[in-house]
Amino acid sequence: MDELSNPYSPGAGLRPAALVGRDSEIRTWTVALERMEKERTARSIVLTGLRGVGKTVLLGEFQRIGQRRNWITAMVEAGTGQPLRTALAQALYPELTDLAKPSAGERIKKALRTFSNFTVKVDETGTWSFGLDLSDQPDAGANTGNLELDLGQLGRDLSAAAAEGGHGLALLVDEAQDLRDDELTALCALAHQAGQRGWPLIVGLAGLPSLPRVLSEAKSYSERLFTFHLIGKLDPVAAHEALTEPAGQEDVEWTDDAVQYVVEETGGYPYFLQEYGQATWNVADGPSLDLADARLGASVGQNHLDTGFYRSRWERATPAQRAYLRAMAPDGEGPSSSSEVARRLGKTPTKLGPARDALIKKGLIYAPEHGQIAFTVPRMADFIDRQLQP
Repeated sequence: MDELSNPYSPGAGLRPAALVGRDSEIRTWTVALERMEKERTARSIVLTGLRGVGKTVLLGEFQRIGQRRNWITAMVEAGTGQPLRTALAQALYPELTDLAKPSAGERIKKALRTFSNFTVKVDETGTWSFGLDLSDQPDAGANTGNLELDLGQLGRDLSAAAAEGGHGLALLVDEAQDLRDDELTALCALAHQAGQRGWPLIVGLAGLPSLPRVLSEAKSYSERLFTFHLIGKLDPVAAHEALTEPAGQEDVEWTDDAVQYVVEETGGYPYFLQEYGQATWNVADGPSLDLADARLGASVGQNHLDTGFYRSRWERATPAQRAYLRAMAPDGEGPSSSSEVARRLGKTPTKLGPARDALIKKGLIYAPEHGQIAFTVPRMADFIDRQLQP
């Protein structure tokens, strides 16, 4: 069939044509914004889950919802080597430029001055240029070098500026488990201040299943600051819709047995559904997608996953780290016991500590509980088994 009209979009953070199975999280986010617009409080939100379940897509949807409601929004990714302060400044600058009009009120001018203080990164003229004279604005601080204090001042003034129009400020951070300790602490403190003082400000975090524990270690009261949502695979009904709705928009139908086959083969994982859906569409002659197409598409789709989604992660591991991953594979989706993995490798858990820690830092495994580890990628054990086959 025509690849140009293929409605499936596998890729990192790409919004699918049919965003299904996430109504509860979208509703929670929307209600939180609505409450703040009515000067009521709402908790910030944390999304957790394995890779490929759609956390980044959902966080992007949160940003679109905020933008449609004229909120100041910034979405950044942790773990890129860039400090949170710099990433937020770069993401916020275009949003604030839109507010910098000759008719801007005092709250907006104060917010712009605070923002200019917040970051040390400047343009070629030596300042963040908004086309407004801010010299008459009192120094609002946010330049102490202490991220917790500076982010609090920035959040206060930006949310106050947004409130002039009945809106608010939304800060969204993907891969939040990779934030530095001081960055996690600052975001928790910001969410706490916003709730206590009634600022129209909300924080949205997305990360691996270990994120709640990491937040708790940063601030002991973090469980009271956020609503936590575990994002997993789609249920069979939603997985069916994820396949059939995009095709239906192109006047193409799936046969029931073809849909059932792909749903079962993918386990309902959103990224896998997109990969298999795209491959099935491309190999089909049309005008419908039948079981034969699905079987061939599944083979092609799995090959795409193996050569891209899985192999890129596998090749990031050293030989010693791959041995550790192989020793986890017999447990399937896991979790695995650290002591049992050590026994399989004939070593003590202490000697394997560096390999385990390195794999966690690389985002290949995580620790769901003390003494346990698990893959961050669904079905990674199956991929490893395929590498061991002759």
